[in-house]
Amino acid sequence: MYAIFRTGGKQYKVSPGDVVRVERVAGDPGSTVEFNHVFAVRKEKLTVGAPLVENAKVKATILRNERAAKVRVLKYKRKKQYRRTAGHRQPFSEVLIQDIVTA
Repeated sequence: MYAIFRTGGKQYKVSPGDVVRVERVAGDPGSTVEFNHVFAVRKEKLTVGAPLVENAKVKATILRNERAAKVRVLKYKRKKQYRRTAGHRQPFSEVLIQDIVTA
């Protein structure tokens, strides 16, 4: 059994019991979250939505909310004495997939 869903502009293929890093979702660790943008579900047979599967959702529990490792960005122009450095840490949530529900 698996499902393909979208959150944070990205698509994920998950099964119950999987731990997935997604874009930061609202909620504290231990709280439950539902993802409603489900594109496909496979239980006994594959069900593909057009574009979404009706009444399907992925239930998950938030394990932790963190920020990823820093990505450093360097702008440089040779012979011009121009250097700029910037950094960015992307927030994410680690979620445990509990169940895939279809009605």
